[in-house]
Amino acid sequence: MGQKTHPTGFRVGIIQPWASTWFAKIKEYGEFVAEDAKIRKFVKKKLYAAGVSKILIARKAQNTTITVVTAKPGIVVGRGGQGIDELRQDVTKYLGKPVIINVVEVAKTDADAQLVAESIAQQLEKRVAFRRAMKQAMQRTMRSGAQGIKVMVSGRLGGAEIARSEWAKEGRIPLQTLRADVDYGFTEADTIMGKIGVKVWIFKGVLMPGEKADQNIKAKNEKSGSDNKGQRRSRRRPIETTEA
Repeated sequence: MGQKTHPTGFRVGIIQPWASTWFAKIKEYGEFVAEDAKIRKFVKKKLYAAGVSKILIARKAQNTTITVVTAKPGIVVGRGGQGIDELRQDVTKYLGKPVIINVVEVAKTDADAQLVAESIAQQLEKRVAFRRAMKQAMQRTMRSGAQGIKVMVSGRLGGAEIARSEWAKEGRIPLQTLRADVDYGFTEADTIMGKIGVKVWIFKGVLMPGEKADQNIKAKNEKSGSDNKGQRRSRRRPIETTEA
């Protein structure tokens, strides 16, 4: 039996924030936990093609805010915001209470463990050789600036009769260091030979005391005019003066 700790759960409250942020009385606590699981399962299934990295849930008073962190926000939002309105209506109908939905974009898709795992799973479903899929994903992640990556696949690999696990690693993965920013992702590939599990660990670096893990979310003001103005100013040529 394995004794491995979930890398994210191990670091929650130390360098990682909670995926659900709310306070509840004892009677409501179990109900909220079950509701969070329902929301995540429903939204993930509905938006699987959009490359959803994580779903954050926050509750304040009677409001439930769902933040979808995705690699393809255009698919979620839809033309003129039609997609997000439909999603809001579907989730409201499913839960029986109104919700607020926000969509944010992943900054680096190759540095997100969940998205890397899902891309490997999609390749396995298309009958790509598992070693090739793993190697390509690892190379892309290391090029994106990660310090280490480990990929593990389990199941009937290559259509073999007996299921087995194979893994590959590049760089370093300090799983027991609490200050190590390790991102973890898991998904399953539905192949004709059965399910193949894919696990990905990505090590982004050791944090200093008091620092928090990078959430890999693109800031809204990343393309603001103030940055561009600064760039324009720096491009101006100096005025030439001629001395008499």
